Amino acid sequence: MPIVKITGQGLSAIALSVALLWGCVVEERIMNDRIAAQRARVLRDLEKLQRTSQPASAPLPRTQKIRHVNAG
Repeated sequence: MPIVKITGQGLSAIALSVALLWGCVVEERIMNDRIAAQRARVLRDLEKLQRTSQPASAPLPRTQKIRHVNAG
């Protein structure tokens, strides 16, 4: 003798909720895989940049002496 009977509408709601939950779990795993791949790529790029460091700009050659004028 059941105390509560699940209707067809209730069963459909449960099925929909379970399907949405599994969809979220799968999407989270896909997102984590993408994040891990992107993190690895960024770390490789960072190491590559550190190995091939260059100065921001080369110093300009001095062609003239700079004259300092006192304002005082």
